[in-house]
Amino acid sequence: MDITILDRQPCHRSPSTEGMPGYLTVDLGALARNYEKLAADAAPARAAAVVKADAYGLGAEQVAVKLYAHGCRHFFVAQFGEALGLRPCLPLDVDIFVLNGLQPGNERACAEAGIIPVVNSLEQLQRWSAAADSLKSRLRAVLQFDTGMSRLGVPPEERLALSGAVEDAGLIEILFIMSHLACADDVGSTQNDAQLAEMDRIAAEFPGFEICVANSGGIFLGNTYHRALVRPGIALYGGAPTVGARNPMEAVVRLDVAVVQTRCVPSGARVGYSGGHVTTAETRLATIAAGYADGLPRSLSGKGAVYCDGVRLPIVGRVSMDSITIDISALPEGRLKLGTLVEVLGPNQTLEDVARDAGTISYEILTGLGRRYDRRYV
Repeated sequence: MDITILDRQPCHRSPSTEGMPGYLTVDLGALARNYEKLAADAAPARAAAVVKADAYGLGAEQVAVKLYAHGCRHFFVAQFGEALGLRPCLPLDVDIFVLNGLQPGNERACAEAGIIPVVNSLEQLQRWSAAADSLKSRLRAVLQFDTGMSRLGVPPEERLALSGAVEDAGLIEILFIMSHLACADDVGSTQNDAQLAEMDRIAAEFPGFEICVANSGGIFLGNTYHRALVRPGIALYGGAPTVGARNPMEAVVRLDVAVVQTRCVPSGARVGYSGGHVTTAETRLATIAAGYADGLPRSLSGKGAVYCDGVRLPIVGRVSMDSITIDISALPEGRLKLGTLVEVLGPNQTLEDVARDAGTISYEILTGLGRRYDRRYV
């Protein structure tokens, strides 16, 4: 893989990346160290990696190849198309699982590609079993059960019928059973223990299968949640796995955006769409080259900020599709000019900081970062 290293000093341009409106830097070394930490914390359970949504927007191929080099052999995506795209990038000793299972008609292509569906219903199992019978081939699968989230997984009323279908599906090999924790990021939630207890009841109904239940937050709930396999997602990418606790993960993403224009406006000047911000004194402003089309939500208007030289520069006025206006009065005059980079994500501002200011979660910020940034892997 061709890796270009971006000058990571805040508020400076790197000659090798001249002229781009923004730079998204992915630290693959930090990613690998996060995986190794999570794998060590979960041991002796095996550690998978969730690389759905293009590895949370950071590049599934680059992320998966790096994690494979550090021992990961199990990868989860959400949709079959994601699995097809990832399959040629990884050696054949890798298992790729499709969390949503298969839409009707994808069974043969999935079997031929050696991809493993996560079965969420009796119907999905019947279709996968029919494909195995048609191909006269043994096919692998995972069974997911709903333990109280009411989102994906075999519901309680289907479990008895599913048990019979598993026995009848002679060509289907069930690798393990799984569920998803709804409140794993909240160590005080009683729903975690309730879901784990329900998973144990299911395991008694489907004996002989290993269990996978822990996502990122679940790893930090303790070893009773680890079972045979854990599947971290947001924690791999530097997001905090537990709400309200110190984040033990290394930052993986840095985002720097270029200044388009600076100006000085008098007191009473209106800024942005609908004149949503009115200056109360003479103010120096800068407009930067990213907006909600680039994953910086409109809800950051009047709440979020960027940084330069460790100085917080508040967003003023509405976030636009392609630009954001910031108040730069706290910086020395002339510090910012056309092309200077300011920090959106980095040492001074985490994913959680931006998410808090936007009134959302770190997952949404990370997966929403647009394709117009110049992406660099270091």
